[in-house]
Amino acid sequence: MTAARDFSSKPARAAYLDRRLAELYPETPIPLDHRDPYTLLVAVVLSAQCTDKRVNLVTPALWALADSPGAMAQVPVAKIQEIIRPCGLSPQKARAIRELSRLIGEKHAGEVPRTFEELEALPGVGHKTASVVMSQAWGVPAFPVDTHIHRLAQRWKLTSGKNVEQTERDLKRLFPESHWNQLHLRIIFYGREHCTARGCDGTVCEICRTLFPGRKPLKKNKR
Repeated sequence: MTAARDFSSKPARAAYLDRRLAELYPETPIPLDHRDPYTLLVAVVLSAQCTDKRVNLVTPALWALADSPGAMAQVPVAKIQEIIRPCGLSPQKARAIRELSRLIGEKHAGEVPRTFEELEALPGVGHKTASVVMSQAWGVPAFPVDTHIHRLAQRWKLTSGKNVEQTERDLKRLFPESHWNQLHLRIIFYGREHCTARGCDGTVCEICRTLFPGRKPLKKNKR
């Protein structure tokens, strides 16, 4: 009889997750449709409190209007807002997209910045957005924490999950830096497909059953 695996420690759970998620998702395509670092940046800004699927439905019309910083900086905010309205928060996002486009043209010679500091100085670009661009456009190791990752990190007891900043620090300590860029996408994919907020209470999906075979139902996440 095979001995039961011991997942009582965070490192043991992390090692299993790293290995199993790589088996489930050997390929890690970027969920947001884009053409280059600039269109990726805009798509990530649009994805705040919006699904990637909806963003991907909206961006073709936006790129047809303008798909470079110089062109977008010339488009009236009202016109941008009209196109991106389905993504929600359209007044704020439209202003941010136009202004960040202007600043990229004026301060960065029309090229998306390659540092966290410069990216986070742009309107509408917080640490998570900058992390996505740094990892997915420039290949710099980063661990963007979205709602799926924050929820699963709690559920899998990799962090106390008091805030996304702490979750990011804890995950970076647990996983090899060389795995961060693919792993954060793998966790997102798994969270969307198998360990959803309503579809798994910490006892239903394969990974939760494996890591916590004795867990009782209705495990509540910290907020």
